[in-house]
Amino acid sequence: MLTSEQVNKLEEICKRHNKAQSAVIPVLQDVQELFGYVPEDAVNFVADSMGMPRSHFFGVATFYAQFHFKPRGKNIITACSGTACHVKGSGRLIDNLARELGIPEGEETSRDRQFTLEKVNCVGACSIAPVIIINKEVHGKMSSDKLMKEIKKLRPE
Repeated sequence: MLTSEQVNKLEEICKRHNKAQSAVIPVLQDVQELFGYVPEDAVNFVADSMGMPRSHFFGVATFYAQFHFKPRGKNIITACSGTACHVKGSGRLIDNLARELGIPEGEETSRDRQFTLEKVNCVGACSIAPVIIINKEVHGKMSSDKLMKEIKKLRPE
């Protein structure tokens, strides 16, 4: 359920993009910026407001990996699971990290919403495998000890 303040902000987004059909991606980006993810209610509202089928927005949003349909954590951790990283132990790092952060199996975000752990196929930094990206900062040749030190810096006191 959207609040009146959220509805006002969504209306501003629609107006800013002139309700143009070519603006689906920028509208979705603005919605995600507003909420931190793309809520179904917000997509329904902007699609209806712009006079476009809801399915068009959902089709675009599900096609691009940049859009997320669940709330994400304050800290975004991206773990490479490409071949080079896998061979260098990224699977073990990912499993240990998920356990350490208390991320339930099948989920990406910790219950306290402090961390989101996303696994990607490749980050293109094979020479420094295994690679973990923490809040857009690349960390190569990652070990469990180094990773836990980085996580400790991010934990609330």
